[in-house]
Amino acid sequence: MVLNNNLKMNRERLEQQQVADIALRIADLNVYYGESHILRNVDLSVPVGQMVCLIGRNGVGKTTLLKTIMGLLKPRTGNIIFVDKDITNLATDRRAKLGIGYVPQGRDIIPRISVKDNLLLGLEAIPGGRKSNTIPQEIFDLFPVLRTMLSRMGGDLSGGQQQQLAIARAIMGKPRLLVLDEPTEGIQPSIILEIEAAVKRIIKTTGISVLLVEQHLHFVRQADRYYAMQKGGIVASGDTADLSQEVIQEFLAV
Repeated sequence: MVLNNNLKMNRERLEQQQVADIALRIADLNVYYGESHILRNVDLSVPVGQMVCLIGRNGVGKTTLLKTIMGLLKPRTGNIIFVDKDITNLATDRRAKLGIGYVPQGRDIIPRISVKDNLLLGLEAIPGGRKSNTIPQEIFDLFPVLRTMLSRMGGDLSGGQQQQLAIARAIMGKPRLLVLDEPTEGIQPSIILEIEAAVKRIIKTTGISVLLVEQHLHFVRQADRYYAMQKGGIVASGDTADLSQEVIQEFLAV
């Protein structure tokens, strides 16, 4: 099968990279819900300062993988290495303090507190906890709309504004890896472009690595590399510049 052959070649190439160049490395990960085998022998790497996109149809295990990376689910076998540290058995809060920022599907902003207070919650991920009540200028450079909404309740924002708030909150914690689960879901096209531009700027200006689950083709193409999932396993990977029409039709809802 062409896809599996490509996967093998790309895996061999990644194995040749220096470990120091990899922000996140997942090896032979298997995750179960009860006795249902959900993730099957997943291998995946996110290079430092790059965006990697995980694609696949609904229900193939993408969100399960992200939850496992964050410690919300426990693997039965396999390892998760973050910047040379094995975090497979660490609690979720420890992973956040090590530098993994997570924006889940559905955003999880707190609707009945202000935008400012939502942002300040992101500081809890910094080792030592919150030391300031100031929102850095870089947040408003990335998401200008938030400056005018600091006193509004999080739940009063539109879906696109809530997504920008959720990403900004994660950035407040100064992560080394940003994990985004379908950030464009249910958002109007103009806001999608703003989010794309903000994520690219974050990578360029901070060197943060990004692992993105996404179905929007234009956003997928902003990534450096992609992995395609099917039935809980990785079945294709490569540079997004080489993303073929075969892979797009097989794994993206376009």
